[in-house]
Amino acid sequence: MIRRILHVVGARPNFMKAAPVHAALKARGGFAQSLVHTGQHYDPAMSDTLFRQLGLPAPDHNLGVGSGTHAVQTAEIMVRLEPILAADPPDLVLLYGDVNSTMAGALVAAKLGVPAAHVEAGLRSFDRTMPEEVNRLVTDRLCELLLTPSEDGDENLLREGVEPAKIRRVGNVMIDTLARLLPAAVAPPLPGLAAPYVLVTLHRPANVDDPAALAAILKTLMRAAQKTHVVFPVHPRTRARIDAAPSMAPSGSRLILTAPLGYLEFLGLQKGAAAVVTDSGGIQEETTYLGIPCLTVRPNTERPVTVESGTNTLVGSDMTRLEAELDAALSGRGKKGRPIPLWDGRAAERIADELAAWSGWRRPPRPA
Repeated sequence: MIRRILHVVGARPNFMKAAPVHAALKARGGFAQSLVHTGQHYDPAMSDTLFRQLGLPAPDHNLGVGSGTHAVQTAEIMVRLEPILAADPPDLVLLYGDVNSTMAGALVAAKLGVPAAHVEAGLRSFDRTMPEEVNRLVTDRLCELLLTPSEDGDENLLREGVEPAKIRRVGNVMIDTLARLLPAAVAPPLPGLAAPYVLVTLHRPANVDDPAALAAILKTLMRAAQKTHVVFPVHPRTRARIDAAPSMAPSGSRLILTAPLGYLEFLGLQKGAAAVVTDSGGIQEETTYLGIPCLTVRPNTERPVTVESGTNTLVGSDMTRLEAELDAALSGRGKKGRPIPLWDGRAAERIADELAAWSGWRRPPRPA
């Protein structure tokens, strides 16, 4: 029997997680796959380019939702996704990560009685002021199959009362994509750039929506740029905040601001960096795999394994500590990590195996 799977993706991290799973299911056979792109990320450099680089097929449906408040965006995804699932229900909806598209897909599937599986289940920051934490909690509660990347994910789900039979530890699919594409990753030619350099990416509301917080980070980066090159591909959300307050515009001959980069270009910069400053969950994972010191401008993380076993350090809003950790990394004293179990580039194969063996598929409706 051919099982019909509908992948729901909407943002850059989703694409990187879905690509290896789509490929593994295709290689295994026995699955018919379709793809819905909600349009949550709508910048071509963050969406269309990624599809090409990752080898994802063109979406069967593009909902074109775009930006909006969390409520508006989530509701609009649900409104546009529901008729697609209702008209031709798949046997399983496959969801990724923790963005609004993920939770919206879980809600629509649950309302229509279509089982859903969550790739990257069980991650928790224990901070409900983060919209992503709410998305994780709701998605995991509604999904029938929970595919976790690490032991802490299993432990969190069990603590919340999830039935053990729903939990499968498969590893980290982000690492699948990284390992596959690393040989092809080449940094873009940036005039004047020389090693060692620091790579920066910021987009979390707590960092970019608060003018004081953003100004403090930018000042720290400008001080760092007095010692070494700092490359900052600016997320559209961050760019809008900087443009709205010209007085905080970063400057300095060794501070290089770029437009958003494709995955391969960003990865090319990342693998050559002396350190990475970020508030992205996925980059905490990538830097751990690459062995590069990661300084996370957040007070917590839903990926504690990157702190406990990896190269990640939480600096929160302490810019003095951020500056000190940057100095340590640039002098070769940055945090060293060790390999994490199942972060081996084969997580998608394990997902395909689990889906092939899973007994919770949607049953065909009874004849009238």
